[in-house]
Amino acid sequence: MVAAVRIAPSAATRAASLLRTVQYAHPPNCPCHSNPGHHHHQAKSQVDRYAQRASKRGYASPVDQKEYAFEMAASSIRFGPGVTKEVGMDFRNMGAKRVCVVTDSTVRRLTAMKQVEEALTKEGVEFQVFDKPYAPDAFLAVGGGSVIDTAKLMNLYTEYPDADFLDFVNAPLGKGRPIERALKPLIAIPTTAGTGSETTGTAIFDLVAKRAKTGIAHRNLKPTLGICDPLNTRTMPAAVKASSGLDVLCHALESWTAIPYSQRTPRPTNPIMRPAYQGANPISDIFSLSALRSTVKYLPRSVKDPDDFEAQSEMLLAATLAGVGFGNAGVHLCHGMSYPISGQNPGYKHSGYEVDVPIIPHGVSVAVSGPAVFRFTGPSNPERHLAAAEAFGVDISNVRREDAGAVLADAIQEFLVKLGDQPKGLKDLGFGAEHLDALVEGTIPQARVLMLAPGLRTELEAEKEQLRNLFEDAMSY
Repeated sequence: MVAAVRIAPSAATRAASLLRTVQYAHPPNCPCHSNPGHHHHQAKSQVDRYAQRASKRGYASPVDQKEYAFEMAASSIRFGPGVTKEVGMDFRNMGAKRVCVVTDSTVRRLTAMKQVEEALTKEGVEFQVFDKPYAPDAFLAVGGGSVIDTAKLMNLYTEYPDADFLDFVNAPLGKGRPIERALKPLIAIPTTAGTGSETTGTAIFDLVAKRAKTGIAHRNLKPTLGICDPLNTRTMPAAVKASSGLDVLCHALESWTAIPYSQRTPRPTNPIMRPAYQGANPISDIFSLSALRSTVKYLPRSVKDPDDFEAQSEMLLAATLAGVGFGNAGVHLCHGMSYPISGQNPGYKHSGYEVDVPIIPHGVSVAVSGPAVFRFTGPSNPERHLAAAEAFGVDISNVRREDAGAVLADAIQEFLVKLGDQPKGLKDLGFGAEHLDALVEGTIPQARVLMLAPGLRTELEAEKEQLRNLFEDAMSY
Protein backbone atom coordinates (compact mmCIF):
# COMPACT_ATOMS: atom_id res chain seq x y z
CA MET A 1 0.00 0.00 0.00
CA VAL A 2 1.25 3.46 -0.85
CA ALA A 3 2.01 5.45 2.28
CA ALA A 4 -0.57 8.07 3.10
CA VAL A 5 0.53 11.67 2.62
CA ARG A 6 -1.61 14.47 3.95
CA ILE A 7 -2.66 17.05 1.40
CA ALA A 8 -1.07 20.32 2.43
CA PRO A 9 -3.74 22.99 2.99
CA SER A 10 -2.23 25.14 0.24
CA ALA A 11 -2.34 22.25 -2.23
CA ALA A 12 -5.88 21.38 -1.22
CA THR A 13 -6.97 24.99 -1.67
CA ARG A 14 -5.42 25.13 -5.10
CA ALA A 15 -7.07 21.89 -6.15
CA ALA A 16 -10.51 22.95 -4.92
CA SER A 17 -10.16 26.33 -6.59
CA LEU A 18 -9.09 24.64 -9.79
CA LEU A 19 -12.10 22.33 -9.73
CA ARG A 20 -14.44 25.29 -9.47
CA THR A 21 -12.63 27.09 -12.27
CA VAL A 22 -12.31 24.34 -14.86
CA GLN A 23 -15.95 23.33 -14.62
CA TYR A 24 -16.77 26.39 -16.71
CA ALA A 25 -14.31 25.27 -19.39
CA HIS A 26 -15.33 21.58 -19.40
CA PRO A 27 -18.83 21.46 -17.88
CA PRO A 28 -19.40 18.50 -15.56
CA ASN A 29 -21.98 16.93 -17.90
CA CYS A 30 -20.06 17.30 -20.76
CA PRO A 31 -6.83 11.84 -23.66
CA CYS A 32 4.50 2.38 -40.72
CA HIS A 33 6.93 5.11 -41.13
CA SER A 34 9.06 2.80 -43.21
CA ASN A 35 6.82 3.72 -46.12
CA PRO A 36 7.93 7.16 -47.35
CA GLY A 37 4.43 7.90 -48.59
CA HIS A 38 2.77 7.07 -45.32
CA HIS A 39 3.52 10.27 -43.48
CA HIS A 40 4.05 13.96 -43.90
CA HIS A 41 6.48 15.10 -46.58
CA GLN A 42 8.23 18.04 -44.98
CA ALA A 43 11.21 19.79 -46.46
CA LYS A 44 14.41 19.89 -44.45
CA SER A 45 13.95 23.61 -43.98
CA GLN A 46 10.68 23.00 -42.17
CA VAL A 47 12.32 20.39 -39.95
CA ASP A 48 15.01 22.94 -39.18
CA ARG A 49 12.32 25.42 -38.20
CA TYR A 50 10.88 22.95 -35.70
CA ALA A 51 14.36 22.52 -34.27
CA GLN A 52 14.81 26.28 -33.99
CA ARG A 53 11.45 26.60 -32.26
CA ALA A 54 12.41 23.90 -29.77
CA SER A 55 15.69 25.65 -29.03
CA LYS A 56 13.98 29.00 -28.52
CA ARG A 57 11.49 27.44 -26.13
CA GLY A 58 14.08 26.15 -23.72
CA TYR A 59 14.76 22.54 -24.63
CA ALA A 60 18.27 21.46 -23.76
CA SER A 61 19.24 18.77 -26.24
CA PRO A 62 21.05 19.57 -29.52
CA VAL A 63 18.60 21.02 -32.00
CA ASP A 64 20.02 19.06 -34.93
CA GLN A 65 19.07 15.69 -33.42
CA LYS A 66 15.66 14.52 -34.53
CA GLU A 67 13.63 12.08 -32.47
CA TYR A 68 14.27 8.42 -33.21
CA ALA A 69 11.78 6.70 -30.90
CA PHE A 70 8.24 6.94 -29.62
CA GLU A 71 6.61 5.64 -26.47
CA MET A 72 3.17 4.20 -25.95
CA ALA A 73 1.51 5.05 -22.63
CA ALA A 74 -2.13 4.65 -21.70
CA SER A 75 -4.19 3.75 -18.68
CA SER A 76 -5.66 0.31 -18.34
CA ILE A 77 -9.24 0.48 -19.58
CA ARG A 78 -12.28 -1.56 -18.58
CA PHE A 79 -15.30 -1.05 -20.82
CA GLY A 80 -18.84 -2.35 -20.45
CA PRO A 81 -22.32 -1.45 -19.22
CA GLY A 82 -22.46 -1.82 -15.45
CA VAL A 83 -18.72 -1.99 -14.71
CA THR A 84 -19.02 0.95 -12.29
CA LYS A 85 -20.11 -1.49 -9.62
CA GLU A 86 -16.71 -3.18 -9.72
CA VAL A 87 -14.78 -0.14 -8.46
CA GLY A 88 -14.98 -1.17 -4.81
CA MET A 89 -13.35 -4.50 -5.60
CA ASP A 90 -10.65 -2.68 -7.57
CA PHE A 91 -9.66 -0.57 -4.60
CA ARG A 92 -9.78 -3.55 -2.29
CA ASN A 93 -7.54 -5.46 -4.73
CA MET A 94 -5.11 -2.54 -4.66
CA GLY A 95 -5.04 -2.61 -0.88
CA ALA A 96 -6.41 0.93 -0.70
CA LYS A 97 -7.78 1.92 2.71
CA ARG A 98 -8.71 5.59 2.27
CA VAL A 99 -10.06 6.80 -1.06
CA CYS A 100 -10.51 10.45 -1.95
CA VAL A 101 -13.50 10.73 -4.30
CA VAL A 102 -13.41 13.73 -6.65
CA THR A 103 -16.64 14.74 -8.38
CA ASP A 104 -18.82 17.81 -8.87
CA SER A 105 -22.19 19.02 -7.66
CA THR A 106 -24.05 17.77 -10.73
CA VAL A 107 -22.56 14.30 -10.99
CA ARG A 108 -22.89 13.82 -7.24
CA ARG A 109 -26.68 13.68 -7.74
CA LEU A 110 -26.50 11.11 -10.54
CA THR A 111 -26.75 7.32 -10.50
CA ALA A 112 -23.04 7.00 -11.24
CA MET A 113 -22.11 8.41 -7.82
CA LYS A 114 -24.79 6.35 -6.08
CA GLN A 115 -23.28 3.19 -7.59
CA VAL A 116 -19.77 4.29 -6.60
CA GLU A 117 -20.77 4.87 -2.99
CA GLU A 118 -22.58 1.53 -2.83
CA ALA A 119 -19.61 -0.31 -4.37
CA LEU A 120 -17.09 1.21 -1.97
CA THR A 121 -19.29 0.63 1.05
CA LYS A 122 -19.96 -2.98 0.07
CA GLU A 123 -16.22 -3.71 -0.02
CA GLY A 124 -15.52 -1.89 3.23
CA VAL A 125 -13.36 0.76 1.59
CA GLU A 126 -13.27 4.02 3.53
CA PHE A 127 -13.87 7.02 1.31
CA GLN A 128 -14.57 10.71 1.49
CA VAL A 129 -15.90 13.03 -1.20
CA PHE A 130 -13.31 15.76 -1.30
CA ASP A 131 -14.18 19.01 0.44
CA LYS A 132 -11.38 19.38 2.98
CA PRO A 133 -7.82 18.19 3.62
CA TYR A 134 -7.67 14.41 3.68
CA ALA A 135 -4.91 11.79 3.80
CA PRO A 136 -5.85 9.32 1.05
CA ASP A 137 -3.87 6.40 -0.29
CA ALA A 138 -5.83 6.41 -3.58
CA PHE A 139 -8.03 8.68 -5.67
CA LEU A 140 -11.27 8.15 -7.56
CA ALA A 141 -12.59 10.63 -10.15
CA VAL A 142 -16.23 10.45 -11.19
CA GLY A 143 -17.27 13.00 -13.81
CA GLY A 144 -16.22 14.71 -17.01
CA GLY A 145 -12.80 15.81 -18.13
CA SER A 146 -12.63 18.66 -15.63
CA VAL A 147 -13.20 16.35 -12.69
CA ILE A 148 -10.70 13.75 -13.92
CA ASP A 149 -8.07 16.39 -14.65
CA THR A 150 -8.59 17.92 -11.22
CA ALA A 151 -8.12 14.54 -9.57
CA LYS A 152 -4.87 14.10 -11.50
CA LEU A 153 -3.59 17.41 -10.16
CA MET A 154 -4.68 16.61 -6.61
CA ASN A 155 -2.78 13.34 -6.89
CA LEU A 156 0.29 15.18 -8.20
CA TYR A 157 0.39 17.88 -5.53
CA THR A 158 -0.28 15.37 -2.77
CA GLU A 159 3.01 13.75 -3.74
CA TYR A 160 4.71 17.16 -4.14
CA PRO A 161 3.08 19.21 -1.36
CA ASP A 162 5.83 21.82 -1.29
CA ALA A 163 5.96 22.41 -5.05
CA ASP A 164 4.91 25.69 -6.57
CA PHE A 165 1.83 25.23 -8.73
CA LEU A 166 3.64 26.43 -11.87
CA ASP A 167 6.56 24.01 -11.41
CA PHE A 168 4.87 21.29 -13.48
CA VAL A 169 2.77 23.49 -15.76
CA ASN A 170 3.68 23.32 -19.44
CA ALA A 171 6.26 25.83 -20.63
CA PRO A 172 6.34 28.72 -21.34
CA LEU A 173 3.55 29.53 -18.86
CA GLY A 174 5.13 27.20 -16.32
CA LYS A 175 8.45 25.48 -15.73
CA GLY A 176 7.54 22.15 -17.35
CA ARG A 177 9.19 20.12 -14.59
CA PRO A 178 8.97 16.34 -15.22
CA ILE A 179 7.11 14.15 -12.74
CA GLU A 180 9.82 11.92 -11.32
CA ARG A 181 7.88 10.18 -8.56
CA ALA A 182 5.23 7.49 -8.81
CA LEU A 183 1.83 8.86 -7.83
CA LYS A 184 -0.95 7.18 -5.90
CA PRO A 185 -3.45 4.92 -7.66
CA LEU A 186 -6.15 6.87 -9.50
CA ILE A 187 -9.27 5.33 -11.00
CA ALA A 188 -11.25 7.49 -13.41
CA ILE A 189 -14.93 6.92 -14.22
CA PRO A 190 -15.96 9.25 -17.09
CA THR A 191 -19.57 10.44 -17.24
CA THR A 192 -19.08 12.15 -20.62
CA ALA A 193 -17.93 10.87 -24.01
CA GLY A 194 -15.41 13.47 -25.02
CA THR A 195 -12.12 14.26 -23.34
CA GLY A 196 -10.61 10.78 -23.12
CA SER A 197 -8.94 11.99 -19.93
CA GLU A 198 -9.44 8.57 -18.36
CA THR A 199 -6.54 7.27 -20.45
CA THR A 200 -4.13 10.23 -20.78
CA GLY A 201 -1.37 11.79 -18.72
CA THR A 202 -2.67 15.28 -19.45
CA ALA A 203 -4.59 17.67 -17.20
CA ILE A 204 -5.95 20.88 -18.74
CA PHE A 205 -7.22 23.93 -16.85
CA ASP A 206 -7.76 27.68 -17.10
CA LEU A 207 -4.85 29.76 -15.85
CA VAL A 208 -7.11 32.65 -14.96
CA ALA A 209 -4.33 35.16 -14.31
CA LYS A 210 -3.10 34.74 -17.89
CA ARG A 211 -6.55 34.38 -19.48
CA ALA A 212 -5.21 31.24 -21.11
CA LYS A 213 -5.71 27.52 -20.96
CA THR A 214 -2.71 25.36 -20.28
CA GLY A 215 -2.00 22.17 -18.44
CA ILE A 216 0.40 19.58 -17.12
CA ALA A 217 1.40 16.61 -19.26
CA HIS A 218 3.45 13.61 -18.19
CA ARG A 219 2.96 9.85 -18.41
CA ASN A 220 3.09 9.47 -14.62
CA LEU A 221 -0.06 11.59 -14.37
CA LYS A 222 -2.29 9.10 -16.19
CA PRO A 223 -4.94 7.17 -14.23
CA THR A 224 -4.18 3.64 -13.12
CA LEU A 225 -7.51 2.47 -14.52
CA GLY A 226 -10.30 4.00 -16.55
CA ILE A 227 -13.71 2.46 -15.94
CA CYS A 228 -15.81 3.28 -19.00
CA ASP A 229 -19.45 2.46 -18.32
CA PRO A 230 -21.85 3.47 -21.12
CA LEU A 231 -24.68 3.63 -18.58
CA ASN A 232 -23.00 6.69 -17.05
CA THR A 233 -23.21 8.79 -20.23
CA ARG A 234 -26.94 8.38 -20.81
CA THR A 235 -27.74 11.44 -18.68
CA MET A 236 -25.93 13.85 -21.01
CA PRO A 237 -28.24 16.40 -22.67
CA ALA A 238 -28.09 16.53 -26.47
CA ALA A 239 -26.04 19.74 -26.49
CA VAL A 240 -23.45 18.19 -24.20
CA LYS A 241 -23.31 15.04 -26.29
CA ALA A 242 -22.65 17.17 -29.35
CA SER A 243 -19.90 19.34 -27.88
CA SER A 244 -18.24 16.39 -26.15
CA GLY A 245 -18.32 14.44 -29.40
CA LEU A 246 -16.76 17.33 -31.30
CA ASP A 247 -13.83 17.15 -28.91
CA VAL A 248 -13.44 13.49 -29.90
CA LEU A 249 -13.63 14.46 -33.57
CA CYS A 250 -10.82 17.00 -33.26
CA HIS A 251 -8.69 14.76 -31.04
CA ALA A 252 -8.80 12.19 -33.82
CA LEU A 253 -8.24 14.62 -36.70
CA GLU A 254 -5.40 16.52 -35.06
CA SER A 255 -3.48 13.47 -33.83
CA TRP A 256 -3.89 11.84 -37.27
CA THR A 257 -2.46 14.91 -39.02
CA ALA A 258 0.19 15.97 -36.46
CA ILE A 259 3.82 15.99 -37.57
CA PRO A 260 5.33 12.49 -37.40
CA TYR A 261 7.26 11.66 -34.26
CA SER A 262 10.45 11.16 -36.29
CA GLN A 263 10.38 14.81 -37.38
CA ARG A 264 10.07 16.22 -33.86
CA THR A 265 13.13 17.89 -32.44
CA PRO A 266 15.04 17.93 -30.22
CA ARG A 267 15.73 14.37 -29.17
CA PRO A 268 15.47 14.20 -25.36
CA THR A 269 18.67 13.74 -23.41
CA ASN A 270 16.82 11.49 -20.96
CA PRO A 271 13.68 9.36 -21.59
CA ILE A 272 11.86 11.11 -18.75
CA MET A 273 12.02 14.28 -20.83
CA ARG A 274 10.30 12.71 -23.84
CA PRO A 275 6.99 14.60 -24.09
CA ALA A 276 3.63 12.90 -23.80
CA TYR A 277 2.68 14.58 -27.08
CA GLN A 278 5.22 13.08 -29.47
CA GLY A 279 3.74 13.47 -32.95
CA ALA A 280 1.89 10.92 -35.06
CA ASN A 281 3.22 7.38 -34.80
CA PRO A 282 2.18 3.93 -36.02
CA ILE A 283 0.31 3.01 -32.83
CA SER A 284 -1.53 6.30 -32.28
CA ASP A 285 -2.52 6.25 -35.97
CA ILE A 286 -4.61 3.12 -35.45
CA PHE A 287 -6.53 4.60 -32.53
CA SER A 288 -6.98 8.04 -34.09
CA LEU A 289 -8.36 6.86 -37.42
CA SER A 290 -10.68 4.35 -35.76
CA ALA A 291 -12.01 7.05 -33.44
CA LEU A 292 -12.59 9.40 -36.38
CA ARG A 293 -14.60 6.84 -38.30
CA SER A 294 -16.71 5.96 -35.27
CA THR A 295 -17.40 9.60 -34.42
CA VAL A 296 -18.55 10.42 -37.95
CA LYS A 297 -20.90 7.43 -37.84
CA TYR A 298 -22.27 7.58 -34.32
CA LEU A 299 -22.17 11.18 -33.06
CA PRO A 300 -25.16 12.40 -35.13
CA ARG A 301 -27.18 9.39 -33.98
CA SER A 302 -26.20 9.92 -30.36
CA VAL A 303 -27.23 13.59 -30.46
CA LYS A 304 -30.54 13.09 -32.25
CA ASP A 305 -31.88 10.04 -30.42
CA PRO A 306 -31.56 9.91 -26.61
CA ASP A 307 -32.60 6.24 -26.71
CA ASP A 308 -29.89 5.16 -29.16
CA PHE A 309 -27.81 3.30 -26.61
CA GLU A 310 -25.62 1.71 -29.28
CA ALA A 311 -24.55 5.13 -30.56
CA GLN A 312 -23.89 6.40 -27.03
CA SER A 313 -21.78 3.34 -26.20
CA GLU A 314 -19.81 3.67 -29.42
CA MET A 315 -19.14 7.36 -28.70
CA LEU A 316 -17.77 6.54 -25.26
CA LEU A 317 -15.52 3.95 -26.86
CA ALA A 318 -14.49 6.46 -29.55
CA ALA A 319 -13.61 9.00 -26.85
CA THR A 320 -11.33 6.46 -25.18
CA LEU A 321 -9.76 5.40 -28.48
CA ALA A 322 -9.10 9.02 -29.39
CA GLY A 323 -7.66 9.54 -25.91
CA VAL A 324 -5.07 6.84 -26.55
CA GLY A 325 -4.35 8.35 -29.97
CA PHE A 326 -3.92 11.98 -29.02
CA GLY A 327 -2.54 11.13 -25.59
CA ASN A 328 0.55 9.82 -27.38
CA ALA A 329 0.57 11.74 -30.67
CA GLY A 330 -0.78 15.06 -29.43
CA VAL A 331 -3.12 17.66 -30.88
CA HIS A 332 -2.22 20.86 -32.68
CA LEU A 333 -3.94 23.96 -34.06
CA CYS A 334 -7.63 23.37 -33.31
CA HIS A 335 -6.82 22.87 -29.64
CA GLY A 336 -4.13 25.54 -29.51
CA MET A 337 -6.56 28.10 -30.95
CA SER A 338 -9.46 26.89 -28.79
CA TYR A 339 -7.86 27.91 -25.52
CA PRO A 340 -8.06 31.68 -26.12
CA ILE A 341 -11.45 31.24 -27.83
CA SER A 342 -12.98 29.83 -24.66
CA GLY A 343 -10.84 31.93 -22.32
CA GLN A 344 -11.70 35.23 -24.04
CA ASN A 345 -15.41 34.57 -24.52
CA PRO A 346 -17.08 37.91 -25.41
CA GLY A 347 -20.29 36.77 -23.70
CA TYR A 348 -21.57 33.82 -25.71
CA LYS A 349 -23.75 31.26 -23.91
CA HIS A 350 -24.22 27.98 -25.71
CA SER A 351 -27.79 26.73 -25.84
CA GLY A 352 -28.53 23.56 -23.94
CA TYR A 353 -26.17 24.25 -21.05
CA GLU A 354 -27.80 24.84 -17.69
CA VAL A 355 -25.36 27.44 -16.40
CA ASP A 356 -25.75 31.07 -15.38
CA VAL A 357 -22.51 32.30 -16.93
CA PRO A 358 -21.34 32.77 -20.53
CA ILE A 359 -19.88 29.54 -21.86
CA ILE A 360 -18.28 28.25 -25.02
CA PRO A 361 -18.10 24.48 -24.45
CA HIS A 362 -14.68 23.04 -25.09
CA GLY A 363 -15.76 20.91 -28.05
CA VAL A 364 -17.41 23.92 -29.68
CA SER A 365 -14.32 26.11 -29.20
CA VAL A 366 -12.18 23.39 -30.78
CA ALA A 367 -14.38 22.49 -33.75
CA VAL A 368 -15.21 26.06 -34.80
CA SER A 369 -11.74 26.49 -36.29
CA GLY A 370 -11.64 23.01 -37.84
CA PRO A 371 -12.43 23.95 -41.45
CA ALA A 372 -9.84 26.75 -41.44
CA VAL A 373 -7.19 24.60 -39.76
CA PHE A 374 -7.37 21.61 -42.08
CA ARG A 375 -7.57 23.81 -45.14
CA PHE A 376 -4.25 25.23 -43.93
CA THR A 377 -2.58 21.92 -43.01
CA GLY A 378 -3.70 20.07 -46.15
CA PRO A 379 -0.46 20.61 -48.13
CA SER A 380 1.61 19.05 -45.31
CA ASN A 381 0.31 15.59 -46.20
CA PRO A 382 -2.43 15.39 -48.81
CA GLU A 383 -2.77 11.62 -48.43
CA ARG A 384 -3.61 11.87 -44.73
CA HIS A 385 -6.12 14.65 -45.31
CA LEU A 386 -7.77 12.68 -48.10
CA ALA A 387 -7.97 9.61 -45.87
CA ALA A 388 -9.68 11.76 -43.24
CA ALA A 389 -12.11 13.13 -45.83
CA GLU A 390 -12.89 9.57 -46.89
CA ALA A 391 -13.82 8.81 -43.27
CA PHE A 392 -16.52 11.48 -43.66
CA GLY A 393 -17.88 9.63 -46.69
CA VAL A 394 -16.20 11.68 -49.41
CA ASP A 395 -15.38 9.94 -52.68
CA ILE A 396 -11.70 10.80 -53.04
CA SER A 397 -10.98 8.74 -56.15
CA ASN A 398 -10.70 11.78 -58.42
CA VAL A 399 -9.59 14.44 -55.93
CA ARG A 400 -6.32 16.20 -56.70
CA ARG A 401 -3.67 16.13 -53.98
CA GLU A 402 -3.50 19.92 -53.93
CA ASP A 403 -7.22 20.05 -53.08
CA ALA A 404 -6.95 17.69 -50.10
CA GLY A 405 -7.17 20.40 -47.43
CA ALA A 406 -10.14 22.12 -49.06
CA VAL A 407 -11.99 18.83 -49.50
CA LEU A 408 -11.51 17.89 -45.85
CA ALA A 409 -12.52 21.40 -44.75
CA ASP A 410 -15.75 21.11 -46.76
CA ALA A 411 -16.47 17.70 -45.24
CA ILE A 412 -16.03 19.06 -41.72
CA GLN A 413 -18.28 22.04 -42.45
CA GLU A 414 -21.02 19.80 -43.80
CA PHE A 415 -20.75 17.54 -40.76
CA LEU A 416 -21.05 20.47 -38.35
CA VAL A 417 -24.04 21.95 -40.18
CA LYS A 418 -25.89 18.62 -40.24
CA LEU A 419 -25.14 18.05 -36.54
CA GLY A 420 -27.15 21.20 -35.81
CA ASP A 421 -27.02 24.01 -33.25
CA GLN A 422 -23.36 24.74 -33.93
CA PRO A 423 -21.86 28.22 -34.49
CA LYS A 424 -20.87 28.73 -38.11
CA GLY A 425 -17.68 30.51 -37.27
CA LEU A 426 -16.22 32.80 -34.63
CA LYS A 427 -18.63 35.59 -35.53
CA ASP A 428 -21.49 33.50 -34.18
CA LEU A 429 -19.59 33.37 -30.87
CA GLY A 430 -19.38 37.16 -30.75
CA PHE A 431 -15.83 37.60 -31.98
CA GLY A 432 -14.86 40.25 -34.51
CA ALA A 433 -11.80 41.79 -36.09
CA GLU A 434 -11.14 43.72 -32.90
CA HIS A 435 -10.45 40.43 -31.08
CA LEU A 436 -7.89 39.01 -33.50
CA ASP A 437 -4.75 40.32 -31.81
CA ALA A 438 -5.79 38.99 -28.40
CA LEU A 439 -6.72 35.61 -29.86
CA VAL A 440 -3.32 35.33 -31.52
CA GLU A 441 -1.50 36.36 -28.34
CA GLY A 442 -3.49 33.79 -26.39
CA THR A 443 -2.46 31.04 -28.81
CA ILE A 444 1.29 31.74 -28.92
CA PRO A 445 1.97 30.29 -25.41
CA GLN A 446 0.54 26.89 -26.46
CA ALA A 447 4.01 25.71 -27.43
CA ARG A 448 3.52 22.02 -26.69
CA VAL A 449 0.76 21.73 -29.31
CA LEU A 450 1.92 24.37 -31.80
CA MET A 451 5.19 22.44 -32.19
CA LEU A 452 3.14 19.57 -33.63
CA ALA A 453 1.31 21.73 -36.18
CA PRO A 454 2.41 20.98 -39.75
CA GLY A 455 3.15 24.06 -41.81
CA LEU A 456 3.38 26.53 -38.91
CA ARG A 457 6.38 28.87 -39.08
CA THR A 458 8.79 29.26 -36.20
CA GLU A 459 9.74 32.91 -36.56
CA LEU A 460 7.51 34.70 -34.09
CA GLU A 461 6.14 37.40 -36.39
CA ALA A 462 5.57 34.91 -39.21
CA GLU A 463 3.83 32.56 -36.78
CA LYS A 464 1.59 35.37 -35.57
CA GLU A 465 0.68 36.27 -39.14
CA GLN A 466 -0.27 32.68 -39.92
CA LEU A 467 -2.37 32.42 -36.76
CA ARG A 468 -4.09 35.72 -37.53
CA ASN A 469 -4.96 34.44 -41.00
CA LEU A 470 -6.34 31.25 -39.48
CA PHE A 471 -8.56 33.14 -37.04
CA GLU A 472 -9.77 35.38 -39.88
CA ASP A 473 -10.61 32.31 -41.96
CA ALA A 474 -12.45 30.83 -38.97
CA MET A 475 -14.71 33.85 -38.56
CA SER A 476 -17.38 32.29 -40.76
CA TYR A 477 -18.04 29.32 -43.01
